[in-house]
Amino acid sequence: MMPGWIEGVLQHGHGVASGANSESPYPKGSISIQSPFFKALGLDLSCYWHGTINLSFKPLEIILRNPDITFENMYWTDLHPPETFSFWNIKLRSIDNHNVNGLIYYPHPETKARHWQSSSVLEILAPRMTNLGEGSPLQVKASEGCLQLIDGARLRAKLLEFLKFRVLASPDHFFANSSHLGIREWLSKTNPEFLILPNKDLDHVWNQAKTLYTET
Repeated sequence: MMPGWIEGVLQHGHGVASGANSESPYPKGSISIQSPFFKALGLDLSCYWHGTINLSFKPLEIILRNPDITFENMYWTDLHPPETFSFWNIKLRSIDNHNVNGLIYYPHPETKARHWQSSSVLEILAPRMTNLGEGSPLQVKASEGCLQLIDGARLRAKLLEFLKFRVLASPDHFFANSSHLGIREWLSKTNPEFLILPNKDLDHVWNQAKTLYTET
């Protein structure tokens, strides 16, 4: 694989973006409904298929940074509150070396009221690509520093173990002495390895350590 390319495998999505799911509240598909709103904000999706490619990197998890475009609190349906969307310009390459330009499509989970998406799966907008099906390999390339894969389960377990020894060494004072710094600032001074984890993961492991290793 050439430098900068990472490979995942295609998997079936929820069928909501394309409208293929007969139980979806958006019979035309959410992308078709959203597209005029994106276009009004300056993003024309007319060159892409109105559905998403779902690319899985399991068991690794995806970290996205520095989006090319973000639309905050976009109202596009009366079925739920406005959502925030980010996009990254990418290149896609199939096993037969068919190359196309695409976009990572990322409805921010904190504003996405429906249809949970795994942290191991990218939703991608692209022109129709032939000879692709469930389990097909597909490579993606983003700008440097935008897309990274991590072993999230290993890092969360390692962080919990790291906190365990810190708490047990100072059971009465650890959280009182460290919490005022904020989790990220404290880790930057003690073990920056864990800073790659998203805030929700850091908060979860921190609270888990409080529950497990401090007396109530």
